[in-house]
Amino acid sequence: MTGTTDLVVNGERVTVRADARTSLARVLREQLRCTSVKLACERGECGACTVLVGGVPRMACVTPARLVGREVVTAEGLGEEARDLQEAFADHGAFQCGFCTAGQLVHAVAVLRGPVPGGAELEPYVRRRLSGNICRCTGYNGLVDAVCAVAEARA
Repeated sequence: MTGTTDLVVNGERVTVRADARTSLARVLREQLRCTSVKLACERGECGACTVLVGGVPRMACVTPARLVGREVVTAEGLGEEARDLQEAFADHGAFQCGFCTAGQLVHAVAVLRGPVPGGAELEPYVRRRLSGNICRCTGYNGLVDAVCAVAEARA
């Protein structure tokens, strides 16, 4: 049975139509036109649909829209917080086709919000934290290098 659900997306309160099985990813893309949220695997395996729910990275393709209950932030809503990451992604060749970039960016923002270790622990920490996002074009070295560079610059 389809009903309505109230969400806060990128700071804006919205009412959407969703039944119990409608994914947050479908609502974001199809009703709210948040095109940074990609529908790829639709099984929670690739991370192309990653958004922040209450500040925590979540795969929107397996998150029921009606169960969210906290603010949702997509890549469109990151604003200035992501500017240095976007520049570092470009500088380090962290993306190629761009399909997974928004999900990678959202996840990287979440990683850098928390305490991040320094020195020799930084690179394995970033690599481990970003492991839920898949990129079939570039591999992960450029992405990890970009996030590490921003972490070091922000320290």
